[in-house]
Amino acid sequence: MISAQPDVSSVADVRAHACPVCAAASHHFLSIAGREYFRCPACQARFLDPAQHPTHDEEQAHYLNHENGPDDPGYRHFLSKLACPLMARLSPASRGLDYGCGPGPALAAMLREAGHDVALYDPFFAPDSAPLSGTYDFVTCTEVAEHFHRPAQEFDRLRRLVRPGGWLAIMTCFQTEDARFADWHYRKDPTHVVFYRAETFRCLAAVWGWVCEVPVKDVVLLQSPNSEPRA
Repeated sequence: MISAQPDVSSVADVRAHACPVCAAASHHFLSIAGREYFRCPACQARFLDPAQHPTHDEEQAHYLNHENGPDDPGYRHFLSKLACPLMARLSPASRGLDYGCGPGPALAAMLREAGHDVALYDPFFAPDSAPLSGTYDFVTCTEVAEHFHRPAQEFDRLRRLVRPGGWLAIMTCFQTEDARFADWHYRKDPTHVVFYRAETFRCLAAVWGWVCEVPVKDVVLLQSPNSEPRA
């Protein structure tokens, strides 16, 4: 059952939440089949009540059902939506990190084939944290940000992994129409807990002092300044 404007008693039972992306005070958005969603008026993110996040084991079981191999031409075509604009901005033989690479790191394979060096990290499938101690010319994060239980902390980690002048490349399906949110296929994935708009990333870039580009829908390229600001 969907309730865009629940009655006063039900609203009283739903605690307000700070936005997990930008920390602004957020408001109750929708109740859908017992799941409570909130909307941030500052960065425009929509997110699930943190108390309803899936467990670690539930997430891993769901991810094991994915069938996206590095040799799948359809999956490669899907990833090219991010790979092509990113590679057009990279210097030859750049060094990168595929953050949240999954069980079949197809994007890393594509970038390596183009001559770039790519390290891997995934909390479930490539959990060695050694790559997180380095910095990179680029960091990719494809179909991962919507799974972040603590996106502010994750984005802070990601931006610290990018060298001055480097790129953070993110792909996630942008949420665009509130009227379609309840029936949106992306929302129905039980491991998707936060939903972004292009404006969300523009807000992050403004706070960080980075450049933000949206070359195509669902892809954002964030570029670090060429020098770090003085403390």
